[in-house]
Parts: sequence; C-alpha cells; structure tokens
Amino acid sequence: MRVVFGVLSLLLVVAVIGFLAKKQMKSVTEIQVPALPASAAAGGNVQQQSQQIQQQFKAAAEAAVQQARPMPDDK
Repeated sequence: MRVVFGVLSLLLVVAVIGFLAKKQMKSVTEIQVPALPASAAAGGNVQQQSQQIQQQFKAAAEAAVQQARPMPDDK
C-alpha cells in the first residue's frame, strides 16, 4: 500500500511540475522583441547598429521585468 501511495504522489508531483513548466514557457514565448527600425536595417555603420540593437534589447528586457504577473484565480 505504501508503494502505491509513493508512486501516486510522485506522479502528482511530476504532473504539477510539468504544468508549471508549461505555464512558464508559455509566458516566456509571449514576450516580443521589437523589430529593427528601417534606418538601422538599411544603412549606417556597424557600431551604430550594434548600439541600437543593445538599446532595443535593454528596453525589451526592462519592459518584460516591469510587466505585472497575472494573479491566479484561486476561488
């Protein structure tokens, strides 16, 4: 009987972890990085393009950190 409860509890833990991992991966894939502006893609030197990409990445990372986490409906 102990073995059955052990296996069932292990399966329950694996299911919960799988659910949470799936939920986390879904929230990560929803973050969108803005595309390069036409001026950076069309011309300019490499240093300017690199700085623009770094600034866009920083802005996207800050925006992702500032987003409020949705509260679960545990009612």
